[in-house]
Amino acid sequence: MTVLSAMPKYEVYKNSGVEWLGEVPKYWTIKRFKHHFSSAMGETILSEDLIDDGSIPVYSATEGDHFFGFVNKSNILLKSGDLVIPARGNSIGFPKLVSKAATCSQTTIYAKKNQEIDSRYSYYYLLGCKHYIFQFTQTAIPQITVDEVKNNVLICPSIQEQTAIAKFLDKKTTQIDEAIAIKQKQIDLLKERKQILIQKAVTQGLDPNVPIRDSGVDWISEIPNHWSILPNFALFTERVEPGRDELPLLSVSIHSGVSKDEISEEENIRGRIKIADKTKYNLVKANDIVFNMMRAWQGGIGSVSTIGMVSPAYIIATPNNKMNAQYFEYQYRSPIFIQQMDRFSKGITDFRKRLYWNEFKRLNTVAPPIGEQKSVVLYIESSSRKIDKAISLQFAQIDKLKEYKTTLINSAVTGKIKVPNICKLKG
Repeated sequence: MTVLSAMPKYEVYKNSGVEWLGEVPKYWTIKRFKHHFSSAMGETILSEDLIDDGSIPVYSATEGDHFFGFVNKSNILLKSGDLVIPARGNSIGFPKLVSKAATCSQTTIYAKKNQEIDSRYSYYYLLGCKHYIFQFTQTAIPQITVDEVKNNVLICPSIQEQTAIAKFLDKKTTQIDEAIAIKQKQIDLLKERKQILIQKAVTQGLDPNVPIRDSGVDWISEIPNHWSILPNFALFTERVEPGRDELPLLSVSIHSGVSKDEISEEENIRGRIKIADKTKYNLVKANDIVFNMMRAWQGGIGSVSTIGMVSPAYIIATPNNKMNAQYFEYQYRSPIFIQQMDRFSKGITDFRKRLYWNEFKRLNTVAPPIGEQKSVVLYIESSSRKIDKAISLQFAQIDKLKEYKTTLINSAVTGKIKVPNICKLKG
């Protein structure tokens, strides 16, 4: 990455008169957005107005990086080079530089070019300065008005400089985006490696030389010769016991299993309705397995590490014999087992699927001796820490690249740096 402090500066600067801008190159002009663009609100487009085979894409602030949908006709037709700005407090993926015929909904403000200006430069200017420009009114739904957009400051170098800045940023941001994509791919590969490592450990163990046999279950394949495949009714009994006032209320996440602490009111799956009588919740104890009937097919299952309570929408499986519940969590949250839970869940659509106790107890589980369960857990935890550290490092590098990209754009469009191939300034 180019070190911004090492890049050349303009020869002469002047005070912009705008606090957040500070000084700008002497020969750049300071105008209002309305001098170069005609702006207005997008038109009212509802979900029912959209059609599958529509030819005109619709921008909407509620959709972020995606189109809201498509229509066949619109009173507002945008063309390549126009801009779309969020009118509500969702600036993810905005502003948009229109690249083909489109329209926009009432959640956005459009800007059509009416004076000579490089549209890509204007786009980068809004993108690099949006945290200063888009000062959303803090109401129930944060928003900005058309007048606020029209009266925003727009600093303009010569059209030749605008084009040079836009071309420079096209090249540099593409390089940064490619670097981010490579790191995201590395993260995906690390996550896949972790998933494979866990799945192999919980179904095949840690000794590559141990005699193996066919499990007799198509989705499991081979297992160590001395391991067992058991139906869950041989491993667990359903626990249904009332909770107690002094116990924490725990949750089950599809991302992280069972919480270790009391969940907040916002996280309470009962929403805003608080159940005062905690006996309506069910008791859980350490080493239980708990799953969300409605989310088990998505991985909403985990092991309990502390005594507490859970929603009556959860099923609690308590072990019949001594076992390491963390081992079974790793197995149950692996893709092949989640697929099994999906197949056994009842419901005609994903949103209606439920995994009940009678179906869960019929599922097959790989059950090694308790000593090997513990060894597998220790191995997975140790290996996962290394992989998670590598993933965190990649995320940190992505954050730095994104920060650099924002700073680079801001520095170029506000004249803090002079990009290559800029024509020489007069004077």
